[in-house]
Amino acid sequence: MKFIVSSSYLLKQLQVLGSVINSNNTLPILDNFLFELNNNELTVSASDLDSYLLKQLQVLGSVINSNNTLPILDNFLFELNNNELTVSASDLETTMSATLSIDSTSKGSVAVPAKLLLEILKTFPEQPLTFTVEDNNTVEISSNSGKYALAYAAGEEFPKAVSLEDPSVTLVPAEVLATAVSKTIFAAGNDDLRPVMSGVFFQFSPEGLIFVATDAHKLVKYARTDVKASQVADFIMPKKPLNILKSILGTSDAEVKIEYNDSNATFSFDNYILMCRLIDGKYPNYEAVIPKENPNKLMIDRSLFLSSVKRVAIFSNKTTHQIRLKIAGAELNVSAEDIDYSNKAEERLTCDYQGDDLQIGFNSRFLTEMLTNLQSDMIMLEMSLPNRAGILTPVDGLEEGETVTMLVMPVMLNS
Repeated sequence: MKFIVSSSYLLKQLQVLGSVINSNNTLPILDNFLFELNNNELTVSASDLDSYLLKQLQVLGSVINSNNTLPILDNFLFELNNNELTVSASDLETTMSATLSIDSTSKGSVAVPAKLLLEILKTFPEQPLTFTVEDNNTVEISSNSGKYALAYAAGEEFPKAVSLEDPSVTLVPAEVLATAVSKTIFAAGNDDLRPVMSGVFFQFSPEGLIFVATDAHKLVKYARTDVKASQVADFIMPKKPLNILKSILGTSDAEVKIEYNDSNATFSFDNYILMCRLIDGKYPNYEAVIPKENPNKLMIDRSLFLSSVKRVAIFSNKTTHQIRLKIAGAELNVSAEDIDYSNKAEERLTCDYQGDDLQIGFNSRFLTEMLTNLQSDMIMLEMSLPNRAGILTPVDGLEEGETVTMLVMPVMLNS
């Protein structure tokens, strides 16, 4: 390996990175800069162990419920195997673990109070920490400035993660899965009486992947034909594990290995493994509710439309959140009225419209959510009748093989 770089330029970069490195690292490797050369691109990295551990624990901490029925679930499970530390958290429905490289020659497992550990780690400046399991059922943390003892429980008391028997496997790039989750999860319902609609429907096939979420008022279908599965399968993922995945997938460029059977699914990538119980039940036939014939097509700038809807919605009825779209020719009239308080607003926007003159009402909150979750410059709103659902799609900004379809149900207009 050979490379040429300006000495002053390199020095300046290394001085910045050097501020991360501690003067007394427990891991000798942390006394080094990591140089990664990729053709004409040189990446230099520096790390420390305290922030490394805290970052992993904060991710795992999102699994833990605030009101666990089993006290052991208020803990992180630390499993030590020489230089490898696996930390796990669980709420029985979702279990997540992260594997960390550390400096140790010991083996064993303990359950450490999660809240207390996170609170103390947040207060430390950047420095190495030493964890020692003592005979009096405490874990002692040694830092540069002192020692801190936490009571621990036996690792054997922590619930074991379910192992999947004969799972199907699909590989999905982290970026694709992160986009699919963020584009759909906001449309999932919160109704305990209809649990199947409180998650995101994953539909895999050799033709591509489809992700669907709906709460009966709005529906989002995100499809990819550039990523395929080896066999046909579908399952419903709960929102909680998907929100956890969404928060960490954005920074990963790995492939996510998804393993699933009838009752559980596992997502493995980088140093994380997330396992969750699937929602049991049959997902509604979403294709049946998407109108196929929509002769009235409205194309408009997404940002302008979103800003207008937000402003006008302030004056809408606080119960129905109803706004009225009146379309004629190349003009879109957005209006709202709260008769109880004599509040009303009206805006006119220029648009590209093909179809009959139309008046249709929508819930402004649903429309705002959908427009916010699209990144395109222009959007298309397709409609047929005032009592039929509107179809919202991005006109631009999509990758090849990517489609986004959003459906929003209309509301009855006041005469």
